[in-house]
Amino acid sequence: MNFKDKVFIVTGGSSGIGKATARQLVSRGANVSITGRDMDKLEQAANEVGALAIHADVSTEAGIERTMKETLDAYGDLHGLINNAGHGWVRKVGDYTWQDFEDIYRTNVFGAAMMGQAAAQYFKDKQYGNIVNIASTAALKGYAGGGIYSTSKFALRGLTQCWQAELRPFNIRVIGVNPSEVTTAFAQPGRIERDEVSNKLRGEEIAHAIVSALEMDDRGFIPELTVHATNPF
Repeated sequence: MNFKDKVFIVTGGSSGIGKATARQLVSRGANVSITGRDMDKLEQAANEVGALAIHADVSTEAGIERTMKETLDAYGDLHGLINNAGHGWVRKVGDYTWQDFEDIYRTNVFGAAMMGQAAAQYFKDKQYGNIVNIASTAALKGYAGGGIYSTSKFALRGLTQCWQAELRPFNIRVIGVNPSEVTTAFAQPGRIERDEVSNKLRGEEIAHAIVSALEMDDRGFIPELTVHATNPF
């Protein structure tokens, strides 16, 4: 696809993968709105990358409605959704609480599902669109302490495959991206970004994978991409 004047929503765009993706899309001529819950951080990121800041929690119906409305009001169209918002932590069997599951699943599964549905309904009417779901290598293999986070990403990966089956007849491309460990604010106290490490992935590498997959001519799509650091050891 040609990104010039195309319109994208990037959820969780205040930092990390979301911010890096928004920056790369804008640099290619796209119009981008980014969402986030921390207003100050969101506006700073939007100013840095040249995006529209939408103060919204996309794990809620109101947040999803606001995101769609403000994007369409500002740009008059939508061509792609990057379903990036997510969070998680380590919990081992015996330490689970109902609230842990509700908190993680509300963003990583329910919010992603309903945000994707809102975009898909718009795309189906115009017979064109792109949805990128950011899962994780934790969606490919479970690990000790990953009973909540990993299963939420397994669910998102399954959702991606279901959407691919449903939406291809409407010329809607659905792409799953599985990042390995990335030095972002993910799971950090206070959502403070971690320092870059020379042999670890950054948000930029994942953004490159997302943009490269979207850049393919619209007649084809990449169902799933997994990105690992070359030598993280």
